[in-house]
This record gives sequence, structure tokens and C-alpha cells, in this order.
Amino acid sequence: MTATLVRHPAVAGRFYPRDPEVLREEIGSYLAQPTKQKPISALGCIVPHAGYMYSGHVAGAVFAALEIPELCLILCPNHTGMGRPLAIVSEGSWETPLGDVPIDGEFAANLKRTCPLLQEDTAAHRNEHAAEVELPFLQVLQPHLKFVPIAVGTSQFGALEQLGIAIADVIAAQNSRVLIVASSDMNHYESDAITRAKDHRAIEPILRLDARALHDTVTQEDISMCGFGPAVAMLTATKKLGASRAELVKYATSGDISNDRDLVVGYAGIIVPAS
Repeated sequence: MTATLVRHPAVAGRFYPRDPEVLREEIGSYLAQPTKQKPISALGCIVPHAGYMYSGHVAGAVFAALEIPELCLILCPNHTGMGRPLAIVSEGSWETPLGDVPIDGEFAANLKRTCPLLQEDTAAHRNEHAAEVELPFLQVLQPHLKFVPIAVGTSQFGALEQLGIAIADVIAAQNSRVLIVASSDMNHYESDAITRAKDHRAIEPILRLDARALHDTVTQEDISMCGFGPAVAMLTATKKLGASRAELVKYATSGDISNDRDLVVGYAGIIVPAS
């Protein structure tokens, strides 16, 4: 019998609290929305992945609005440059301060079989924070959580579209719901005014579920949205699964917290409802 592979947290104590009680309390504060509405079923979402003090309130607004199913697919950018262009992990579990989250090996295997571009690769995920920071939110809301992580290190539209189509096909064959979480911050390290203008140019095609237009807008207009690849794949998948609209739940910049308006990062929280 082989030992279970466990990925230990890379950014606990930096991006979010290491102490489980402090972490749970902090997440609870981000999930406590002023106008509490009934959570909805969604096919996908876009959530930021900065340190919780900066973007936790945006991620919390998204996750609080959703029914979190037992299986989530987390697509994240590859900030480290390590590993394969489309890197999946299909066995083991990921440890967070709130406990271990198992990977759904069967779902991962189906994804690899349907999308040959996906390659088994732990190196891309070892020090990557963008999927890890979403897990504690999901754990708080779904105690029976399983997930599959994919780090997206390519910007080629054809590859991203192929991934999205494969995700939709595998999910369509499932007997249970799957939430596609695209982890992404928006524009980086320009002024607050420029960042807001650039971000809303990127958000507009997202709300139309137009994956190609998002790709072209980000790449042609110099918008440093780090997770546009995950967003393109998520939009491709959700549209193929029957989505007809997306909603901007919350938008902010790091300047809203730091009061530094000269160099900011943008954060958008977006939901793609199931119907």
C-alpha cells in the first residue's frame, strides 16, 4: 500500500492565518454579507487570490452567494513558472490549517483522458498560492469537500478552449454537480484609476461569457490579469454547459484597503449561475 501524497500549505501564515481558529473566524467575517440572500447553484466563478487582508472580502462575497458542491475544480495561474503548461494533480490530498482536502482521483483521471494536454505534475503546484488560498473558504462552506487543481501556464487560446471543452464534457457526464473556480486577480501595479478602467474592459466580455473576447482584450490591451487563462477555460466550459449570463458580485482594488492609489491590484468577484 502506497502512502498518500500530501501537499503541505505553501503560504499559510503569510496570505492567510496559520492558526485554524483565527483562520475560521477571519473567513467567517468575509462570508458575513450585509444582505444575506439564499445561496444559488452556479457552474463557475472567478475569485481573487491575494492575501486575505486585501482580497478576502471579495472572495467571501462570491463564496457566500454560492451553494458549494462536494466537488470543486480549481483552475489557477502558474506564478512560479515551474512545471507543465497545463498541470493537474490527480492523487493525494492538500493540507490546510483546517484539515486535509482529498483530490478526486476519478474526476481527475476523466479530465486527463478527455484533454490530452493535461499532464500530471506536482512541481507547478508545490509553491503556487493561487489554488491553495481558495481551499479554506470552500472547507468552511462544504465539510465534505473534494477537489481537483489545475495550474494554467499557457496563454494560447486554442489550448485554453480545448481545456474548457473537455471540462464541460466531463462535468456533463457526472451524476453530481461540480463548481469550476477560476482563481485570478485583475490588473497589477498601475494606478487605481488605470486599473479600474482596464479591469472593467476585461470584465465586460466575462459578463457576456465571451471567452475569445476576454483573451483578446487582455492580451492586446496590456491588462495584467494573471488568471485570464483559467477564466477563459471556465467561461468556455460554463457556456458549453448551458450558462447564459454572469454576474459581477463585487469589485475592489488593494487601494481600498491600503489607501495607496498609486500602485494597486484589482480584484473581481464574478458568478456564472447554473440557470
